[in-house]
Amino acid sequence: MKQGLERFFDLPGLGTNWRVEVMAGLTTFATMSYIVLVNPAILKVAGIPAGPSMVATALTAAFGSLLMGLYAKRPFAIAPYMGENAFVAYTVVQAMGYDWRQALGAVFLAGVLFAALTRAGVRQWMVEAIPPALTHSFAAGIGLFLAFIGLSESGLIALGVPGAPVRIGALNSAGALVAIAGFLVISLLYAARVPGALLLGILGAALLAFALKVAPAPANWLSLPPSPAPIVFQLSLGAALKPAFVGVLLCIFVMALVDTMGSLIGVAALGGLLDREGKLAQIERPMLVDALATVFAALCGTTTAGVFVESAAGVAAGGRSGLSAVVVGVLFLLALFAAPLAAAIPPQAYGPALVMVGILMVPPVAKIDFSDLTELIPAFAVIAFMNFTFNIGAGITAGFVLYPLFKTVSGRVRQVRPGLWALFALSLLFFASYPYR
Repeated sequence: MKQGLERFFDLPGLGTNWRVEVMAGLTTFATMSYIVLVNPAILKVAGIPAGPSMVATALTAAFGSLLMGLYAKRPFAIAPYMGENAFVAYTVVQAMGYDWRQALGAVFLAGVLFAALTRAGVRQWMVEAIPPALTHSFAAGIGLFLAFIGLSESGLIALGVPGAPVRIGALNSAGALVAIAGFLVISLLYAARVPGALLLGILGAALLAFALKVAPAPANWLSLPPSPAPIVFQLSLGAALKPAFVGVLLCIFVMALVDTMGSLIGVAALGGLLDREGKLAQIERPMLVDALATVFAALCGTTTAGVFVESAAGVAAGGRSGLSAVVVGVLFLLALFAAPLAAAIPPQAYGPALVMVGILMVPPVAKIDFSDLTELIPAFAVIAFMNFTFNIGAGITAGFVLYPLFKTVSGRVRQVRPGLWALFALSLLFFASYPYR
């Protein structure tokens, strides 16, 4: 069986083995398992019941990750996106007054459109048009984004006041001390090249959090999943196609397009999976998987799914093949019956891992030509806007708008490929139709 796995996933050719891939899958799952509870908590604001939503979240993550591993054979895990879920809950439903069924209809249509564009080669055409400067800025920007989330979730930084959006957290609290200890363990183990450093650090910090009563250990390790019947196949396609809803549909489409694009390229860059031109071979396969996962998500009753940036944790742990994604998919299936266990890992344990992954993703910024302002300014805009708006899609689209403009004004319009002009147009539509509320 071991030899069969190695041949199917070409582990020797990728310079890895099944032990490393399993460890990578465990690491990725440990850093993203929070989605099983966080996604339902956010969507509950939109009126989607939490129990069925948890099942939809786990099923979508399992479906997408297994398909990614078995078909695309890449170490990228899939789950419902953070950001898109908040957009649907707080903007589309709460602020604009639409029903969650309409929003799921828009998610479904976006997924179908993604699949069609992928099969036609349009999405690949767009991705291949992205210049290296923007590719490197995606990786660095997402790295800082992950680090910010990790610091915030760990309690090392906190929300501030107007004029100073963030401030230092209570570093003398037990939770912060657990997070600091977790980061030191992870970074020291990683510096010492200890296999599974991220996973060991996460588990060690979780045990310390349980011992210090920072987070409660799960009372029940296993439970039967609730029925997803109230939300399965409840999407409203007719309502999603109404003229008044076009702006929301466009926002969901563009956000998912650029989030997947940025996450896919950023994580691939961390794992050394890009070629010399910064391109990912056979990128149409993982793109088709995320499109099908989005269709599946809408049918199940949850929001847009795609490549999760937390996949970078598994890649940093050595994951290079689809086997690590398969491990993640299997664990999400098990999470259906062990939701308390999956949710037991507190943010003080997985937050430091996200910070470490963020550190590992920042180095590509050094490949940007700082002497060329037509390269530097769009790249800086990506990184800054991504983090200061707390919106990966907003940062990426800012780069798509500025890069062609600066090249055109500087007389180097020939450096802009046609596919990037298509992304430029989509990005302008994104900013024009975004519901600023």
